[in-house]
Amino acid sequence: MSMPTTVERAFEAALYAETDAALDAGASLLAADSAADAEVARRGEEFVAAAWRRGWQPADLVRYVRRELGEAHIRLVSALILGEAGERPAPYPRWAAQLAELDGTPPPRTDRFSRATALLELYRLLLRLPALEPLDPPRRAVDASSAGSRMLARIRALLAKAEATGYPEEAEALSAKAQELMARHSIDEAVLAAGGSPARPGGADVPGACRIGVDPPYETAKAVLLDAVAAANHCRAVWHEEFGFSTVVGFEADLEAVELLHTSLLVQATTAMTRAEAAQRAGGRRRTKTFRQSFLAAYAHRVGDRLATAVREQTAAAAGEGREFLPVLAARDVAVTEHLEHMFPETVTTRLRGVSDEAGWHEGAAAADRARVERHRPLR
Repeated sequence: MSMPTTVERAFEAALYAETDAALDAGASLLAADSAADAEVARRGEEFVAAAWRRGWQPADLVRYVRRELGEAHIRLVSALILGEAGERPAPYPRWAAQLAELDGTPPPRTDRFSRATALLELYRLLLRLPALEPLDPPRRAVDASSAGSRMLARIRALLAKAEATGYPEEAEALSAKAQELMARHSIDEAVLAAGGSPARPGGADVPGACRIGVDPPYETAKAVLLDAVAAANHCRAVWHEEFGFSTVVGFEADLEAVELLHTSLLVQATTAMTRAEAAQRAGGRRRTKTFRQSFLAAYAHRVGDRLATAVREQTAAAAGEGREFLPVLAARDVAVTEHLEHMFPETVTTRLRGVSDEAGWHEGAAAADRARVERHRPLR
């Protein structure tokens, strides 16, 4: 019988026990044996590969490590993910984009014991990852066509300008134009997927899913905002509070739109909240957590109402113009709902709590009114 390696002894001591003494014992073994470094790295990449088999993706893993551990661990897990990916092609574009966003900078040099401790803490977390609902790769990648890529690039540029400008009127005009392009892009993709005819709503396109981060603080309000944006864009969202993300189910073109619009509205909400807090401080009131929570809750609630109203108005307008895509969109609604129920047969409803600041609520509602969502896509 062969003797256990240093790594095996360290893992046996540290990974299956929760005490600091066990962690220190494992870290001491690794720190004393530099010849074990290559095996430690290889075993870490194996933990990462196991996470993929459990349904995790690169962005999910980094987000969860950020919530549970620290900055040093984020650098370590990013390096492991990139090492495990190697030179092989990413399975699909969304995965490739997540890899491209990783910070490949090595963590700052530290003593061997501290580094071994951080690695073992990370490996403990990876070892205990639960299984997630697997996300199938998209059947049709809307970015595959040059026309789709150009359209999405224009939408991103318009929303970036809306977020950056200090003039509300300019932000409204830019957001409105971006939303017009989103609506056109979604409708074009829906009809194309149906083979160019609303009488053939099945087509080759099928619903998929992506995960979008819902980061602290005020996660509930941010999840409500994402849910409203998803619903208005022919998608459905399920919030996983313990992991810091929502799974959004929909067709690929609409998933792109949800990611873009949600990010933009969140940036605009944060900017507006900062300005509102400055005005409150100028009036002699100190900044409070309840003000921010109430502000974002009202913003999410009001944006949801306005998106729903805009959808109804645009659907009626499109019907009045004799547009023939409504049967296609109705069929896609059914397909999305069925895919959601297949992925998540059991869900529960979450209520907003901690909304008690009247000034924050009114300021958040006013900011949502300025966000300009009237001309959103007609998808319901």
